[in-house]
Amino acid sequence: MSDSPLILFTNDDGIASPGLWTAVAAFAGLGDLLVVAPREQQSGMGRSMPGFSKGRIYPWEMPQPIARCTAYAVDGTPAQAVQHGVLELADRKPALVVSGINYGDNTGNGVTISGTVGAAIEAASLGLRALAVSQQTPFDLHLSHSDAVDFAPAAAFTRQFGEFLLAHSALPDDVDILKMEVPWGATAATEWRITRLSRRRVYWPTRPERTGIGGNGKLGYRFNADPSRAEPDSDVYAVMHDRVVSVTPMSLDMTSRTDLFRLRQILCGEQVYGR
Repeated sequence: MSDSPLILFTNDDGIASPGLWTAVAAFAGLGDLLVVAPREQQSGMGRSMPGFSKGRIYPWEMPQPIARCTAYAVDGTPAQAVQHGVLELADRKPALVVSGINYGDNTGNGVTISGTVGAAIEAASLGLRALAVSQQTPFDLHLSHSDAVDFAPAAAFTRQFGEFLLAHSALPDDVDILKMEVPWGATAATEWRITRLSRRRVYWPTRPERTGIGGNGKLGYRFNADPSRAEPDSDVYAVMHDRVVSVTPMSLDMTSRTDLFRLRQILCGEQVYGR
């Protein structure tokens, strides 16, 4: 068994995505690289574990030669790809899981929809360090594998923070995931900023067009946000208003930050003093 760190890569755009392979290539020389990603496009799957997934695993030929790298495609969601990677395909515990680089940002309260973030959450739930990376793109490229997107700057930031996570253990205990968003047009010299997750929604659902409820009616989505109205310390404001790289620490503890004792008083109908 190798003494080098094992780095597991996945995504939600599918194993053929250029964003995924740009990230993998950026980590060449840092350890043993294992790619386990969905065989098909899986955007919007969140952390889902559908029972209909077959779980078939296929060895995958890499689009470019990368030393000490092995790749597999999985019939399943991003979170399931992480599980297959950890439980079946890794010969030891991964030192880091990298999810992305995604076509399109995953900002605001839409992160629970994201398969990119869902895979990172699944990795963190298994006790693994996790980094979820997304590249802002024009709306019409979100579900594409377009070569019009330059992932090189995002890959440089991915390696920078990936190297940090491999080399340091001194993150606060409640930081389980780093979620990184790279603005469209960023360069390696673009500023990065620690942000919080915005409470705002950026992409809103659109009503299906159909002649009757029994017919096909696929839901869509559209961009509908004014970034200048987002919280100034948030990922939405950083990426869409200030055009800087956003690095958001996320926790598996989704408990509200409210005062739990006072909440109990309110729910029990007890008088709350000092108001």
